[in-house]
Parts: sequence; C-alpha cells; structure tokens
Amino acid sequence: MPNRQKPGESPRRPGEYRERGPRGGDVPKPREVTIEPGDERMPPTQKPGRIWERIGPPKN
Repeated sequence: MPNRQKPGESPRRPGEYRERGPRGGDVPKPREVTIEPGDERMPPTQKPGRIWERIGPPKN
C-alpha cells in the first residue's frame, strides 16, 4: 500500500492521484488531483473513508 494515502496526510511523492474506496476499490466518478512539490496535505475526498492512490508522475 505504498502508493495510497489518506486525506490530510503529508504527500510522500508529487504526482497524479485518483480517489479510491477504503480498501482501494473503484468508486463512481472519482476525483483526480495533481500533487506538486511543496503541497503540504492531501486534499479531502468526496466521501469519508476514501483514500488517494498515486497513478503516475505529475503532468507537465
């Protein structure tokens, strides 16, 4: 589970993140966010209990 983080945590790595269910499953209409170097916290998810999963490096 190294690429998964909870909302409010300090990001481990910059990159593209997709919202996932509590155990890493798909969710309907997931949010995708870009975390850049210097961002202090992972953003909130659409519903409590969901997590963020890193899907790749930051887009240029």
